[in-house]
Amino acid sequence: MSDFNEQPLPFLMDEAPATTPVGGKQPSYIADHRQRLRARFMAGGATAMPEYELLELVLFRAIPRRDVKPLARALMDRFGDFNRVLTASEARLRDISGVGDAVVTELKIVEAAAHRMARSRVMQTHVLSSWDALLDYCHTSMAHRETEQFRVLYLDRKNMLIGDEEQAKGTVDHVPVYPREVAKRALELNASAVILVHNHPSGDPTPSQSDIEMTHRVNAACDALGLTLHDHLIIGKSQELSFRAEGYL
Repeated sequence: MSDFNEQPLPFLMDEAPATTPVGGKQPSYIADHRQRLRARFMAGGATAMPEYELLELVLFRAIPRRDVKPLARALMDRFGDFNRVLTASEARLRDISGVGDAVVTELKIVEAAAHRMARSRVMQTHVLSSWDALLDYCHTSMAHRETEQFRVLYLDRKNMLIGDEEQAKGTVDHVPVYPREVAKRALELNASAVILVHNHPSGDPTPSQSDIEMTHRVNAACDALGLTLHDHLIIGKSQELSFRAEGYL
């Protein structure tokens, strides 16, 4: 257990044969470095280390016998921070020398785990009284995406979250939204209210004119069917904007 069961399946190891020492053993300086990082993490958690070292911990499982610090640095240099590394597309990750199947898999497992934990805090909860948890979930899921994503949260009559669905994906500054589809899906789920959420990859949550117009169209479609549009949230990198709070709804 002290080795954290760090042995991925051989075909998932991003390990070049030329870098493997004779006998397949890990060089002592690499083993010592990994042991120190793990001990520091277990003693102080993520706050006890910079982001590139946290990334090293993730990479240890994918690359068991090679120094992963250069790769961690390269990923951080390319994407800017730990979160953006995790949420980077597979294609962009593979642009980095040293990233193969195993690295992509480990990063996407961590990303999925973070999303699952954040989502579990809001599903089947009273959303309006758990607003901070909802915002945490939205930021975890969307704040570091490189393209726009539009999600719809569906609520029942008690404002319990009963559905969370991606309605559309877009480009870096646009995502197509179809108000009738949002309202139709709400009826299929027997929802009474919805919350719209989308991200701005630029990091600035200020709504565009098209964001405002689309929200009004969705609101009109909901009104026609007796549904309530509680809010439209735009998620930026470090903050969000509420249409309700800002007077757009």
